[in-house]
Amino acid sequence: MPVPVPRQRAIPAAESGQAQTAPPGGGPLAPQPPQKDNTVDKANRKAGHGTGGAQLTLLLIEDDPGGSAIVPELTDSSGKPIRVRTARNLTEAARLLTDDVHCILLDLALPAPGRSAAPDDELAVLRHVLELAPRHAVLALTASGDAERGAEAVRVGAQDYLFRDELDGRLLSRAIRYAVERKRSDTAERRLAEGKLRAQENRRLERGLLPTPLLDGSSLRFAARYRPGRSRALLGGDFYDAVRTPDGTVHAMIGDVCGHGPDEAALGVELRIAWRALTLAGLCGDELLNTLQQVLEHERADEEIFATLCTVDIAPDGRRAGLCLAGHPSPLVITPGRPAKLLPYENNGPALGLLPGARWPRMQVELGPEWSLMLYTDGLIEGRAGDGRDGERLGQDGMLDMVRRQLSEGLRGEDLLRAAVNEARDLNGGELTDDVAVVLLDREP
Repeated sequence: MPVPVPRQRAIPAAESGQAQTAPPGGGPLAPQPPQKDNTVDKANRKAGHGTGGAQLTLLLIEDDPGGSAIVPELTDSSGKPIRVRTARNLTEAARLLTDDVHCILLDLALPAPGRSAAPDDELAVLRHVLELAPRHAVLALTASGDAERGAEAVRVGAQDYLFRDELDGRLLSRAIRYAVERKRSDTAERRLAEGKLRAQENRRLERGLLPTPLLDGSSLRFAARYRPGRSRALLGGDFYDAVRTPDGTVHAMIGDVCGHGPDEAALGVELRIAWRALTLAGLCGDELLNTLQQVLEHERADEEIFATLCTVDIAPDGRRAGLCLAGHPSPLVITPGRPAKLLPYENNGPALGLLPGARWPRMQVELGPEWSLMLYTDGLIEGRAGDGRDGERLGQDGMLDMVRRQLSEGLRGEDLLRAAVNEARDLNGGELTDDVAVVLLDREP
């Protein structure tokens, strides 16, 4: 709270909105209409100068500025005079409240607008000013000794309060600078908090859009690893899911919408949800993929957008599966006593969205009593496996060698997926630029 000091002389009227002239023959000064800013003021506003290097401007809102010398002569920290504009009421204040005003000095005794003031609200005028000027610093001016009202003004939103008849030029100048910087700091902190809240909401939204596999009643173990290519995102254009239908069949899929921005992520979610609904409705194979292509064609923002997809349906006994590929890399199968290998991909159909009326053959695959099936997107295999930009891509052969070595080290389940994604990133010499999704299904006898 400011230290009480003797009141200083009034600021020259030339800088206020109430220029005063003496009538012939002497007598009290008569208030004149507000004066327009001079050429320097206009140049400063046009240049968009802030407080750094430009004059500070104070807007005084007081019910009788021409009849009471309440504002002393003011200078900023560099010795430049602080401009003062004056307004008799809130209507006049709204007209004078231009972008080059840095701080408002408000007399709390000023009458509030009749319609907006509650009878018992002593700070109605302050609330109105805060609504009128949400981006400006505000100093509340109250009667000497009325610290309670001043403190309440700060709680409502003012940056500080001063006693009306105890103003000092040096302390008032400091209070103005402090209020401006505090308002700027409060605004930055509020924007930062709002940004964090938006980021948290986005993360919750994206996390909620990631699938929860529906495998109740199945003996298969499920693991997944997901890493979007977008910085600080949780969701990319890759998508996956797994469900068990009432007949005991386990259906799994993985897909990739071309690109990895927010639009592609949204389309991937739509395709995943559509796949789950269609699968639970009993569609499979070519009929399912044809319907998904129709969904893609209706939902995509551009006709050039397409999606690759791999679906498997594992029989209730777990020993065999049906495989459909729509322009997607073939899954990797791991069986005891044999090196990991890729499932057949000779009947790979086109990606969804490329060819109207396309067909996607369903291949029957024998898995045996014990196996692991790894589905992945091309983000895992398209990273570099050599030094520099000219290094060769990891590719499916490189991925096979990598997974075989990790299996020989005893890695299984989530540990295997984590190691595969991390090593692909390390071989690339940094983060993988494309989205990466990997799904692992395990069956033990």
